[in-house]
Amino acid sequence: MAGGLIDYLDSVKARDPAARSRWEVFFYPGVLALGLHRLAHWLWSGGLHFLGRMVNHFSRALTAIDIHPGAKIGRHLFIDHGFTVIGETSEIGDNVTIYQCVTLGGTAPFNGIGGKRHPTLEDDVVIGSGAQILGPITIGRGARIGANSVVTKEVAPGATMVGPLARPVPTMADKAGEFMPYGTPCDELSDPLEKRLCQMEQELKKLRAEAKAAKAKAAPKSDEESRSA
Repeated sequence: MAGGLIDYLDSVKARDPAARSRWEVFFYPGVLALGLHRLAHWLWSGGLHFLGRMVNHFSRALTAIDIHPGAKIGRHLFIDHGFTVIGETSEIGDNVTIYQCVTLGGTAPFNGIGGKRHPTLEDDVVIGSGAQILGPITIGRGARIGANSVVTKEVAPGATMVGPLARPVPTMADKAGEFMPYGTPCDELSDPLEKRLCQMEQELKKLRAEAKAAKAKAAPKSDEESRSA
C-alpha cells in the first residue's frame, strides 16, 4: 500500500514542475480529493450511498473538487489545482491529467441514453483548463483536449482537440415549470414532438451503424487476408 502511494506521488511530481517533494504533493487538493474519493466510492459501491455522499461533500468543501462517489477512476489521476466536477457515470483510465475548472458532465436528453450520461477518458488523456467534456462519449487513449474546449463527440486516440463549440439544438427553453434532465430516455420525454425527434435521431444513429458494419463486411480483402483464408 505504501509503495502504491509513493508511486502515485512520484507520478504527480513528474507531471508538475512546481512540485519539490512528495510531502508537498501529498497535500495537493487533487491528491486529497482522489484519496477521499476512493473511500466514498468504496462506500457507494457497497450500497452505503448516504455515507458516500457525506464523504463527497466533505471532500468538496476541503478541496473545491467535486467527484461523484459513483465515478470510476483508474490509477494515477492528477487533478491540478482543482475546481473540477466529475459526474456519476464518468470513467477515467490510468495516468490521466486534468487541469483546473474542468467538467466531465452530461448533455441534453436527445441522445436517448438513460444511465451512462458522462464521458469516458481512456489512459494517458490530458484535459486542459476550463474544458467541458459532455455526454456519454469516449476520449481515446493519449488524446489532448485544449483549454476551454467544449467536446460533445468522440475523440480518436492520440488526437488533439481545441476550440469552443456551440450549435442550436431542438430544445424548447421557454417551457415554464418543466425541467428536462440530461440523459433522459426518449420514452420519458413529455412533449410528443421532442419524443419523436429523439426517436428519429436514435433510428438514424442505428441505421448509420448498420451501414458502416455492412460496408466493412463488404470491403474487399487484402492479399494477405485472402492467402490466410
